[in-house]
Amino acid sequence: MILTDTQILKAIEKGDIVITPFDRAGLGTNSYDVHLAPFLAVYKDDVLDAKLHNEIIHLEIGPEGYVIQPGELYLGVTTEYTETHCAVPFLEGKSSVGRLGIDIHATAGKGDVGYCNTWTLEISCVKPVRIYAGMPIGQLIYFLVEGDIENTYNKKPGAKYNQRTDRPVESMMWKNKF
Repeated sequence: MILTDTQILKAIEKGDIVITPFDRAGLGTNSYDVHLAPFLAVYKDDVLDAKLHNEIIHLEIGPEGYVIQPGELYLGVTTEYTETHCAVPFLEGKSSVGRLGIDIHATAGKGDVGYCNTWTLEISCVKPVRIYAGMPIGQLIYFLVEGDIENTYNKKPGAKYNQRTDRPVESMMWKNKF
């Protein structure tokens, strides 16, 4: 079951969902709009290696915006810090963003119960697009879970993305054993 606007508000009042900063205008019928922070990153090397810690170069989006290019993967981040203790959060791109040819995530649209952080975005585009800090970039949808949870993300040993940040975070695949 997807939480409605009134259920999202009740979960916020109870502390089961945290959204900071929260703006009531961002609350949709069954979602909450998140915004692009002024920080982007790109990988330093042209060839990435899943077993290595690939370095990123940080960029900042100025008031004039930033033109993203096809063929490049940009890591972005939401302005909003969120916590979800009662539901599974899903991040989807806004349709207006998709209609500009922008994807905001390659595969990582689902969060875990207990995820407490900003959301790193995996941004790509089909043609050059000027983007701006503060623009609505995605929407969070919350699905209720059924049953007890033994291991929430924020308490999971070895969880790779628990450190609070306001900047995009590169892949931590290299921390896996394979």
